[in-house]
Amino acid sequence: MGPSELRPYVEELSRIADCLVSVHPNAGLPNAFGGYDESPESMAREMTDWAKRGWLNIVGGCCGTTPSHIAAILAGCRGVKPRVIPRIESRCRLAGLEPLNIGSGSLFVNVGERTNVTGSSQFKKWILAGEDEAALAVARDQVENGAQILDVNMDEALLDGEAAMTRFLRRLATEPDIARVPVMI
Repeated sequence: MGPSELRPYVEELSRIADCLVSVHPNAGLPNAFGGYDESPESMAREMTDWAKRGWLNIVGGCCGTTPSHIAAILAGCRGVKPRVIPRIESRCRLAGLEPLNIGSGSLFVNVGERTNVTGSSQFKKWILAGEDEAALAVARDQVENGAQILDVNMDEALLDGEAAMTRFLRRLATEPDIARVPVMI
């Protein structure tokens, strides 16, 4: 990815990483001929902006960058102080499509336990029958009603647990309204 595609990720990473941030973007995305079109000047402008915002500790270039790109980036970033590594509170950080941070102030975490063949006879019946939509509805209902984590268990003697887990999790991952929460297996 080039600088414009990487920008939101670098900004977020620099905010939450308690280590050095090293960024080496491509000179844009590959064009139809496999080349890269981002000029040294435009790439240097972007990298210099990131450095001045305090997002970088180490900067370089990857695919499509030339010595001219690196020289322009160096000239723009020369004299800019590197990113100060933030002190980040230690906490449990989980994510589906959205982050879930559990810290000392988290009094309660709501785990949806009905997507568990040993804990829900109805869910088990739907999984054994291959009724994926009904099984997904159980997961969706839990998330809509406040589950912050989904407990998914396919440990059942009459079931190929590995295949059932794979099928269910793949289906779950295609549903953004469900996949936004972490999954506990």
